[in-house]
Amino acid sequence: MKIMFYLSSCDSCRRIIKELNLPEEVTLQDIKKVPLSSAQLKALQELSGSYEALFSRRARLYTQRKLRDKMLSETDYRDMLLEHYSFLKRPVLVLDKEIYIGNSAQTVAAAKEALSR
Repeated sequence: MKIMFYLSSCDSCRRIIKELNLPEEVTLQDIKKVPLSSAQLKALQELSGSYEALFSRRARLYTQRKLRDKMLSETDYRDMLLEHYSFLKRPVLVLDKEIYIGNSAQTVAAAKEALSR
Protein backbone atom coordinates (compact mmCIF):
# COMPACT_ATOMS: atom_id res chain seq x y z
CA MET A 1 0.00 0.00 0.00
CA LYS A 2 1.32 3.40 -1.00
CA ILE A 3 -0.90 6.21 0.21
CA MET A 4 -0.68 9.69 1.66
CA PHE A 5 -3.35 10.96 4.01
CA TYR A 6 -3.44 14.73 3.93
CA LEU A 7 -5.68 17.76 4.17
CA SER A 8 -6.05 19.76 0.96
CA SER A 9 -6.59 23.00 2.88
CA CYS A 10 -3.34 22.55 4.86
CA ASP A 11 -0.45 24.64 3.53
CA SER A 12 2.13 22.32 5.10
CA CYS A 13 0.55 19.27 3.47
CA ARG A 14 0.51 20.94 0.05
CA ARG A 15 4.13 22.07 0.45
CA ILE A 16 5.27 18.59 1.48
CA ILE A 17 3.42 16.91 -1.39
CA LYS A 18 5.13 19.26 -3.81
CA GLU A 19 8.52 18.77 -2.14
CA LEU A 20 8.24 14.96 -2.16
CA ASN A 21 7.26 14.86 -5.84
CA LEU A 22 5.20 11.76 -5.20
CA PRO A 23 5.21 9.03 -7.84
CA GLU A 24 1.92 8.12 -9.53
CA GLU A 25 1.56 4.88 -7.56
CA VAL A 26 1.08 6.86 -4.33
CA THR A 27 -2.63 7.46 -3.76
CA LEU A 28 -3.60 10.79 -2.21
CA GLN A 29 -6.53 10.75 0.22
CA ASP A 30 -7.90 14.07 1.42
CA ILE A 31 -9.11 13.12 4.90
CA LYS A 32 -11.72 15.87 4.96
CA LYS A 33 -13.39 14.63 1.77
CA VAL A 34 -12.77 10.91 2.38
CA PRO A 35 -12.42 10.28 6.13
CA LEU A 36 -10.25 7.49 7.44
CA SER A 37 -12.06 4.18 7.69
CA SER A 38 -11.66 2.10 10.82
CA ALA A 39 -9.70 -0.48 8.76
CA GLN A 40 -7.32 2.21 7.47
CA LEU A 41 -6.83 3.59 10.97
CA LYS A 42 -6.13 0.11 12.34
CA ALA A 43 -3.51 -0.42 9.59
CA LEU A 44 -1.89 2.92 10.46
CA GLN A 45 -1.88 2.00 14.15
CA GLU A 46 -0.18 -1.32 13.39
CA LEU A 47 2.54 0.46 11.39
CA SER A 48 3.06 3.28 13.90
CA GLY A 49 2.73 1.21 17.06
CA SER A 50 -0.05 3.26 18.66
CA TYR A 51 -3.01 5.50 18.01
CA GLU A 52 -1.33 8.17 20.11
CA ALA A 53 1.52 8.41 17.55
CA LEU A 54 -1.08 9.40 14.93
CA PHE A 55 -2.84 11.92 17.16
CA SER A 56 -2.31 15.66 16.77
CA ARG A 57 -2.24 17.70 19.93
CA ARG A 58 -2.31 20.84 17.77
CA ALA A 59 -5.91 20.26 16.70
CA ARG A 60 -8.28 23.02 17.74
CA LEU A 61 -10.69 20.48 19.17
CA TYR A 62 -7.90 19.21 21.44
CA THR A 63 -7.68 22.65 23.02
CA GLN A 64 -11.43 23.34 22.96
CA ARG A 65 -12.21 20.09 24.75
CA LYS A 66 -9.40 20.68 27.27
CA LEU A 67 -7.99 17.25 26.52
CA ARG A 68 -4.59 18.24 27.87
CA ASP A 69 -6.05 17.88 31.36
CA LYS A 70 -7.36 14.35 30.74
CA MET A 71 -5.70 10.95 30.82
CA LEU A 72 -6.44 9.53 27.38
CA SER A 73 -6.33 5.83 26.53
CA GLU A 74 -5.54 4.23 23.18
CA THR A 75 -9.29 3.70 22.78
CA ASP A 76 -9.88 7.44 23.34
CA TYR A 77 -7.27 8.30 20.69
CA ARG A 78 -8.80 5.81 18.23
CA ASP A 79 -12.32 7.12 18.78
CA MET A 80 -11.28 10.75 18.32
CA LEU A 81 -9.25 9.93 15.19
CA LEU A 82 -12.35 8.32 13.70
CA GLU A 83 -14.62 11.11 14.92
CA HIS A 84 -12.88 14.10 13.31
CA TYR A 85 -10.21 14.44 10.64
CA SER A 86 -8.41 17.25 12.46
CA PHE A 87 -7.15 14.87 15.14
CA LEU A 88 -4.85 13.11 12.65
CA LYS A 89 -1.27 14.35 12.66
CA ARG A 90 -0.65 15.30 9.03
CA PRO A 91 0.44 14.30 6.55
CA VAL A 92 0.77 10.54 6.93
CA LEU A 93 2.68 8.74 4.19
CA VAL A 94 2.58 4.95 3.98
CA LEU A 95 5.04 3.21 1.71
CA ASP A 96 4.29 -0.50 2.03
CA LYS A 97 5.53 -1.34 5.56
CA GLU A 98 7.01 2.10 6.36
CA ILE A 99 5.09 5.04 7.81
CA TYR A 100 6.02 8.73 8.00
CA ILE A 101 3.86 10.83 10.31
CA GLY A 102 3.80 14.60 10.53
CA ASN A 103 5.53 17.55 8.95
CA SER A 104 8.84 17.83 10.80
CA ALA A 105 11.89 18.41 8.62
CA GLN A 106 13.37 15.11 9.80
CA THR A 107 10.23 13.15 8.85
CA VAL A 108 10.00 14.81 5.43
CA ALA A 109 13.70 14.11 4.76
CA ALA A 110 13.25 10.44 5.71
CA ALA A 111 10.21 10.15 3.45
CA LYS A 112 12.09 11.81 0.60
CA GLU A 113 14.94 9.32 0.99
CA ALA A 114 12.53 6.37 1.07
CA LEU A 115 10.87 7.57 -2.12
CA SER A 116 14.24 7.86 -3.89
CA ARG A 117 15.07 4.17 -3.33
